[in-house]
Amino acid sequence: MFVRLLAFLGGLAGALALSQFPEFSQQYVQRLSGAVDELRAVTLFVDGAAAAAGRTREEALDELQSGNSALIADMGQGLAERVNRYERLRADYDVLRPADPLMRLARFYRIRDPELVQRTWDHYQPAVPVTLDGVITAGIGFIIGWLAIRAVFSVLLWPIRRFA
Repeated sequence: MFVRLLAFLGGLAGALALSQFPEFSQQYVQRLSGAVDELRAVTLFVDGAAAAAGRTREEALDELQSGNSALIADMGQGLAERVNRYERLRADYDVLRPADPLMRLARFYRIRDPELVQRTWDHYQPAVPVTLDGVITAGIGFIIGWLAIRAVFSVLLWPIRRFA
């Protein structure tokens, strides 16, 4: 009886936690969009400067990073990091933007930028889900939480049942 109650409570905890995913992922995608727009400007600047010098983006960034001064090399490294982040974030945005919340749940690994996750979490306020997606993710969370608690207790109680 005790294990069933704990499993039920674990299921409720999982439901509460996962029911927040649709709204959190939507807010993350909004922040992702802003970051992509911001980094697009940097990338277009680098691409334009490279084209004006008759070089590819990679050639221009390599030249900057191996510059004669530490300042130029640091600037080149910073630009290269921003361009690489832009490419990664744009790829994530292209996958997450058209996805509904359940598809975002299936692609949760695309919510991976630590800075954006932290900024989204810092401003996120939990809410009771009233959408179908919120109810479905709550159900999935309940099942995961219930199964996790049952699995833990099955492993912990296995030696006792074996000798009983």
